[in-house]
Amino acid sequence: MTDNRHSNIGIHGLHAHEAAHGIHRLRLLKRTRNLALLGVAVLGAGVAGVAVQRSATAHDLAEAAHTHATRYVSVVSPKNDNGENLLSLPGTLQGYSEAPIYARTSGYLAAWYKDIGDGVKPGEVLARIDTPEVAQQLVEAKAAHNQALAALALAKSSLERWESLRKLDSVSQQEVDERRNAHAQAVAATALTAATVQRLQSQLGYNQVTAPFAGVITKRTVDVGNLVDAGGSSKQLFVLTRSDPLRIYVQVPQGYVRQVKPGDTAKVSLQEWPGRIFSGSIVRTAKAIDTASRTLQVEINLPNPNGELLPGAYARVDIKAALATGEANFRLPSNTLLFRPEGPRVAVLGSDGKVHLQPVTIKRELGVEVELGSGVKADDRIVLNPADSLADGDVVVVAPVADKKPEARKAG
Repeated sequence: MTDNRHSNIGIHGLHAHEAAHGIHRLRLLKRTRNLALLGVAVLGAGVAGVAVQRSATAHDLAEAAHTHATRYVSVVSPKNDNGENLLSLPGTLQGYSEAPIYARTSGYLAAWYKDIGDGVKPGEVLARIDTPEVAQQLVEAKAAHNQALAALALAKSSLERWESLRKLDSVSQQEVDERRNAHAQAVAATALTAATVQRLQSQLGYNQVTAPFAGVITKRTVDVGNLVDAGGSSKQLFVLTRSDPLRIYVQVPQGYVRQVKPGDTAKVSLQEWPGRIFSGSIVRTAKAIDTASRTLQVEINLPNPNGELLPGAYARVDIKAALATGEANFRLPSNTLLFRPEGPRVAVLGSDGKVHLQPVTIKRELGVEVELGSGVKADDRIVLNPADSLADGDVVVVAPVADKKPEARKAG
């Protein structure tokens, strides 16, 4: 009866195993739906994560772009050099008197008595020259002088006789005049031979080479047996130097000539005397500017009573130059300068963060620093290592100074 009812409504009956199979399919569909929902949830979470990451990356890129667009600079203030306006210049120590000594007579060097480093007194014998040729010439000159004296005596007696005969009118006046002329020639010949003898005697006396002043022998260029010639064109025998006091010549730049005058004190330092300062004084100036270097030559005398300082040594001379009224000196590191076609500039940072390229005048270059004569003030903030592309009106930011971290102490 049941089968008939199902047949009447058009539904076939299910066997028992078919019913169980339908239940399994329902469970599989439900599980698939759950997995699909879970996949959709995971995909949504991934999309959300990517969106968050992209947002963070965009923010970082914006911050990096802003950071790169900002110019960070370091600044320094000019150092006022008015208190210690020291003019440091290079110089070379020179002997107060320095003379090359040459032979005044020709011959062979027989002996030398003073060598380099020996101190000598005025007139002390330095060397002896053997001059056999000069001695022979002196003998000949003396003989010629004696002959001239004999001729002079004969001419004198002949003139006296002829003058006596002229008084008796025994000879003519012409003959007397001839005898008088012969006598005058004999007098001149005698004077000439006497001068030759004197010259050769003096030349023979130069066989002993003597010191013209007190000093130290700083060079000896000959040895025993060397042939030497008279005159300054020959080879020098010695160089004599007076080392107390010493001279130092320095070249003062034109911008400082008004600040340096005779009588000012100069401090001299040498590398071989570290930490020691020697005091000298300016004695004279050239009173003229050298057109090639635009400098003024200044002479400084430096006492050297103990002979500690050696001529020829390199020295640094510090002169405390007096500034003119209203004049100021400022020093800046050399890496603050910008060299433009219109002249040197420095980048001055204003209170509004903008850069102003200020023209400056350079008085001296001091290596890592430069001394400026105008263009900056004591309270200016000057940009260090300015970029060549930096232009007037650019906005920059002062970089913060990193604090040094204290060093960790080691456990004892």
